Amino acid sequence: MSREQRIALDQMIRQAPAREGLAEQRAGYDQLMRALPLAEGARTKVSTLGGVPVVDIERTGAEDVILYLHGGAYTLGSAEAFAGLSSDLGRRAGARVVNVDYRLAPEHPYPAALEDAVAAYRGLLDSGVPANRIAIAGDSAGGGLALATLVRLRGEGIALPVAAFVISPWADLTLSGASMSAKRAAEPILSEENLRERAAGYAGSHSVKDPLISPVFADLAGLPPLLIQVGSNEILLDDATRLATVAASADVAVTLEVTPEVPHVFHSFAAVLGEADAALGRAGDFLRAHFTA
Repeated sequence: MSREQRIALDQMIRQAPAREGLAEQRAGYDQLMRALPLAEGARTKVSTLGGVPVVDIERTGAEDVILYLHGGAYTLGSAEAFAGLSSDLGRRAGARVVNVDYRLAPEHPYPAALEDAVAAYRGLLDSGVPANRIAIAGDSAGGGLALATLVRLRGEGIALPVAAFVISPWADLTLSGASMSAKRAAEPILSEENLRERAAGYAGSHSVKDPLISPVFADLAGLPPLLIQVGSNEILLDDATRLATVAASADVAVTLEVTPEVPHVFHSFAAVLGEADAALGRAGDFLRAHFTA
């Protein structure tokens, strides 16, 4: 877990070529995420849950399920492309993973992604998996969507998952966190300008202050135990720290882990970054502990 590893990773990210146009950005992002190998012992199957397309990442003997919501600022990413990252989490938690292929903005603005996440969760329950065998997880926009899904499920009186884990959550689409400017130079991946465009595309005709769009403004009372992991170099650092404060104030059992000098969703680099490998290990332990509680 060396400083040299972190510096080398930062330089590699900054040297990545810029892509023009949404179609090219989507193709490039999927290509990048598909480079992460499927975890040993995992198998993928495309199916549907609650009418929503999903990628089921099966593991022999696994009874517990992680419902995973991928990142990509609500406009990029796919369930298939994130099979590598989520299957690694599933391996460490000893769980099957279901990646939700929710609809993307701007073609499908809010509440499309939220409706798909809720429908997939309900479909998982309808398939016979009890809530105490399910955890919800997500990275970046998927992390914010995971929290919004929990708030919506609570509002509908549906049994909640046993735990939640979010990586570098995008929880404030108003972009009002101080880290948005304070971490601008340190952040190698995201920019305020790009996020502002993505936020407008996702929110559509709704306010970005809507608690189901920006869960940092939501009442989180009654939500399950929550683990938040984030890097200190992120412009979304304050999204994570404020989300933890809101959760703690609502008496949610929340753990916040800030790893120094690592980028947004640093877990994707577990093969080359010791801090990422260690963080995923702790996340797996967290989920495993709540599955068996």
